[in-house]
Amino acid sequence: MILEMKVPSPGESITEVEIATWLVKDGDYVEKDQAIAEVDSDKATLELPAEASGIITLRAEEGDAVAVGQVVCLIDTSAAKPEGSAPAKEEKKEEAPKAEVKKEEPKAEAKPAPAAEKTYATGTPSPAARKILDEKNIEASSVEGTGKGGRITKDDAVNAKPSMGTPTGGNRGSERTKLSMLRRKVAERLVAAKNETAMLTTFNEVNMTPINLVRNEYKDAFKAKHGGLGLGYMSFFTKAVTRALQLYPDVNSMIDGQEKISYDFCDISVAVSGPKGLMVPVVRNAENLTFRGIESEIKRLAIRARDGQITVDDMTGGTFTISNGGVFGSMLSTPIINPPQSGILGMHNIIERPIAVNGKVEIHPMMYVALSYDHRIIDGRESVGFLVAVKEGLENPVELLMDNNPKKALEL
Repeated sequence: MILEMKVPSPGESITEVEIATWLVKDGDYVEKDQAIAEVDSDKATLELPAEASGIITLRAEEGDAVAVGQVVCLIDTSAAKPEGSAPAKEEKKEEAPKAEVKKEEPKAEAKPAPAAEKTYATGTPSPAARKILDEKNIEASSVEGTGKGGRITKDDAVNAKPSMGTPTGGNRGSERTKLSMLRRKVAERLVAAKNETAMLTTFNEVNMTPINLVRNEYKDAFKAKHGGLGLGYMSFFTKAVTRALQLYPDVNSMIDGQEKISYDFCDISVAVSGPKGLMVPVVRNAENLTFRGIESEIKRLAIRARDGQITVDDMTGGTFTISNGGVFGSMLSTPIINPPQSGILGMHNIIERPIAVNGKVEIHPMMYVALSYDHRIIDGRESVGFLVAVKEGLENPVELLMDNNPKKALEL
């Protein structure tokens, strides 16, 4: 029996996926539920499992865009699992030299191709090609035409590359690779966010000393109590953000046409870096989670993103985003809104800097924070007030985030 394997729907609104990698070869025997391919959608990279055991026949190539429901491979379920195939391969290898001896025949010498005669058309671009070359700012004299009589065709102009200057030695190779569907979608969304929103960024700085004091005092007990789970900065920032969102609900809103949608829950998207690029999984109802719950969920999502097991559902939704560029050493940035959300908080690296404290200069670990927001729906008062509320929560975590009881808040 021949089983047709079709592309399943990875999620709502997704109508097309791309075959990123085949994990098996044409003619291989596959087991049921074995991962046979990785497919890219515009939201995530997912594995395609075999629906049955049998010999597989591929119907799509790597890089092909296929519609949801389209047949991508066939599985012959009646085929028995091959046994003892290794000796057969050895026999073929032994017979191969004999076959080569039989096929040996004198080869005819290749005649050089006659040089193309130059005409009035040689090096002259067609109108379409001239337009493309002008847009690329490339001289027609630097392009070799492949058309009749040496004319420069449209394809020649499309494939033409601008000069990189006069080489002075060294390796100057280049490589052109196709962007994955996920990377292309991310690019489209980033450009759309810049073009379709009235994005503005406000900045502040946070004294991280109070958080460091809490972490230094309780992180060992927290780790021992909760099975090796670390007490990081993300739980404090998530707590501070959910508190600020409840104080300034406009930041937790979105625009839909001519209407504003407000949410009474805080689904926090956390930007993490994965092997396929930037992923933004969502911590659901973060306002109800404890420090342990937040750290545990972020760790789970980060591991899934790192291992390429993140799903569309993990990244669907979200009412506000936190991005931590500080792990890469970023001192200051203007994060880009994650549409259709209206705000994103950017964290940065922690550097010891001198600051004035009660009229005296002291050295403290400081972090710059940035809030990018959609000015169409969030006014300056709300945006600045929100960021100040985040700063207040981080600089006074025991009172504002832990209700003056750190042991209870950390479930120790």
